[in-house]
Amino acid sequence: MHPSLALTGERTLPGIPAENYWFRRHEAAYEALVPFCRGAVVLEAGCGEGYGADRIAAVARSVVAVDYDATTVAHVAAAYPRVRAVRANLAALPVAAGAVDVLVTLQVIEHLWDPPAFLAGCARALRPAGTLLLSTPNRLTFSPPNRPLNPFHHRELSPAELRELLTEAGFEVTRLLGLRHGRRLAQLDRRFSSLVDAQLAGPPAAWHPELRRAVARVRARDFVLSGTDLDSSLDLVAVAVRRPA
Repeated sequence: MHPSLALTGERTLPGIPAENYWFRRHEAAYEALVPFCRGAVVLEAGCGEGYGADRIAAVARSVVAVDYDATTVAHVAAAYPRVRAVRANLAALPVAAGAVDVLVTLQVIEHLWDPPAFLAGCARALRPAGTLLLSTPNRLTFSPPNRPLNPFHHRELSPAELRELLTEAGFEVTRLLGLRHGRRLAQLDRRFSSLVDAQLAGPPAAWHPELRRAVARVRARDFVLSGTDLDSSLDLVAVAVRRPA
């Protein structure tokens, strides 16, 4: 039996009905990016519960999953044996320069105090022309101005800010996409005025039964990715290539 993780708000977890919307929203980004990992040596920086690293391991040559929290790393090691779990500070990724083909970091950069230094470390870890796969909440739709809604977030980014940050770190952004609700979730948005706001309005115990059922039924396929109208998207998903030094 693997160790359990507490739902703190800092990371999402699978298998919790009231958390299902956020889990599936993250899962949708993983599913879109998994093809870039096929046959590759992959490092995931900030792996959280490990479900994404395990999904990547189904197609990659190898996966190293890095997180700073010791309990999280123990959980990943026990729950996902095809993933190599390593405890390390993301400011000093535990691999040699040029050691990985693909570096994955989803819903992580907004938690960090020094994103430019983190991205410089990502570039160091990647081989020349290696691929960075990154997602983060869109500041323009996720939080009020100048104040992240999530207390675990240090700095959130707009599409233009993310592109600039990646470019300055030595990456060429080949795709910048926005994740948003598909048709079924758009219908739920109309039903509840906003599906996200309805969930955030109170604790799950106080939710209307209809909202509780709707959240539990969300699937990754209910989200879509598009390269248009990025400013109105929920999350930003970037594919970037390390430029030659």
